[in-house]
Amino acid sequence: MLGFRVRAQQLDRESGAAADTAVLDIGVQDTGPDGGRWALAVRGVAVGELAERELATVWTVRGAPHLYRRADLPSVAAAVAPFSEADAGKRIYDAARPLRAAGIGSLEALDAVAAAMRAVVTEPAAKGTVSGRVADLMDAPYLRFCRSCDATHLYEMPFRLAALRAGLELRPGTSPPVLERIADFATDAVAARRHDVIRAYLRLLGPASPKDVAGYLDAPVREVKARWPADAVEVSVDGTPAWVLAEDADRLADASPAATRLLGPFDLFLQARDRSVVLPEPLRAKAMWPVLGRPGAVLHDGDIVGAWRPRKGGSKLTVAVQPWVVASPALRESVTAQAERLAAHRDARLAGVEFAD
Repeated sequence: MLGFRVRAQQLDRESGAAADTAVLDIGVQDTGPDGGRWALAVRGVAVGELAERELATVWTVRGAPHLYRRADLPSVAAAVAPFSEADAGKRIYDAARPLRAAGIGSLEALDAVAAAMRAVVTEPAAKGTVSGRVADLMDAPYLRFCRSCDATHLYEMPFRLAALRAGLELRPGTSPPVLERIADFATDAVAARRHDVIRAYLRLLGPASPKDVAGYLDAPVREVKARWPADAVEVSVDGTPAWVLAEDADRLADASPAATRLLGPFDLFLQARDRSVVLPEPLRAKAMWPVLGRPGAVLHDGDIVGAWRPRKGGSKLTVAVQPWVVASPALRESVTAQAERLAAHRDARLAGVEFAD
């Protein structure tokens, strides 16, 4: 099953282009220095050679920044939109209650925030500036008092989830993020729709259940079940029912590919919601997915065999590895080769790879 995911996500690929990189169909989370572009690099994309505007960064699933092909944005916007009013209410978290109390629907609220964001972002502006300008336009149910800032803001999730509805993207490499208009963005994406987040999850992270997909999207399970692909077939994973697209079922029998990769902390391979399948040992799972400060994962021949953390000083990069298997000379050599690749990606020199005992 994990080998199926390695192949589907092209983690055994040595070279490729953004156009044929499968994970861009579901979105590549771009969080941290080893985020979206490193995820593409470990799948063989020469990210330094990408055209400047070939990719776009937008807030989508779970309000996180994700990379997509720029040409796909209208279709992506349709695919990641909430399925229903109930789904929108779940995705905007604590913002739903005051809106509901004021008689404002969650979808209506997302549209209202999107309209305000579109109106104020006529030129690139930092997130804080946009948030403040939009807050000035919105009524009380849209706002909350932030103790840490001692100021009143928009609720965070409606702000993030409305940005793509407003035709806004994030300027790459900006922190705090700078929002700007997407050039020639078609707000009516129905005709262009070809993306489907449920099918993409099954293709890249299957076999999976409706609960797994719902957890990935922050959507109600019933909404996912209502849209479950008719061509999904049931299989058994350790005695538990799960589903995969019929066209992919035969590939579950293939052997895991031989490949070693240093996955970033938010790589899609680590975003599967069946974590007990990805990493069955509870202590290792706890180390891989802490509440704060996630490490990266050492992927070797289809299995997670350790965690890694970067340590950068000036132009030098050190990679500290905590192996969970015997670190054979072959494994050490493979990890070191990947660390060299990471250092080059970061425009740094590899100072060393430290393997914990």
